[in-house]
Amino acid sequence: MNTNTKQLDRIHSGQGFIAALDQSGGSTPKALLQYGVKEDRYSNEDQMYELVHEMRTRIIKSPAFDAQYILGAILFENTMDRFIDGQYTADYLWEQKGIVPFLKIDKGLADQTDGVQLMKPITGLDELLKRAVERHIFGTKMRSVIKEANPAGIKQVVEQQFAVANQILDSGLIPIIEPEVDIYSADKEASEKLLKEELTAHLSNLGSDVKVMLKLSIPTEDNFYRDLINDSHVLRVVALSGGYSQSEANEKLARHHGLIASFSRGLSEGLSAGQTDKEFNALLSKSIHAIYEASIK
Repeated sequence: MNTNTKQLDRIHSGQGFIAALDQSGGSTPKALLQYGVKEDRYSNEDQMYELVHEMRTRIIKSPAFDAQYILGAILFENTMDRFIDGQYTADYLWEQKGIVPFLKIDKGLADQTDGVQLMKPITGLDELLKRAVERHIFGTKMRSVIKEANPAGIKQVVEQQFAVANQILDSGLIPIIEPEVDIYSADKEASEKLLKEELTAHLSNLGSDVKVMLKLSIPTEDNFYRDLINDSHVLRVVALSGGYSQSEANEKLARHHGLIASFSRGLSEGLSAGQTDKEFNALLSKSIHAIYEASIK
């Protein structure tokens, strides 16, 4: 079995969840601050990225960050191009940890129109995808946000996501399509119904052997995305924590059979640069076990 087939099988049928370690330029200062690294610790972008890579390296190298619980990890572009113990991050993840590497490819969100935020144009996408293949990345992730139950806006979000997904598929990578519904939206449940209709329609237009992944907000109605989870085109459906605390996200996730976590803030909650390795690893282990248990319900 070649590496890609092993990775495909792991993501499709493995027990566990996907760690999101993909805070990008705009969210990195906040991620560092939550980790206890204040802005006076760095004076330029290079120093900032060096510090956040140290944080991610500490997480990835922790004995708690174990393939028994974690199926894959989503990386930021800057992380993909850096090294852990002399190996590119993706190679270290797969070869040393047995964890499948993904790459965040979007360039952030456009301003809100029609109740949604589309992705900004992804400049240089072909070059980035080519580099991702060279770096042994398995798949990609891209995020849009739905703020209101606006049919026209939600249609635009899904159309854009699938248009870019086709470009990703052409490069030989598996796209994670992420149309996030804002958990604070006044009409979240109505947005989820519109979103599911659009996703179902677009999935039905894919070729019979085409596989994609979906990353969605935890829905209001229990098991609402069961049809998507069972769709033959869907490799896996993963859930974002979306601003919920880890315990709240876990509690909600556990009510949805077949939906697994792909948490960012929910995973790193409570971790701090000032913790000893023993403290850091113990807290990370506790978080990973809790997210894992919620994911396999």
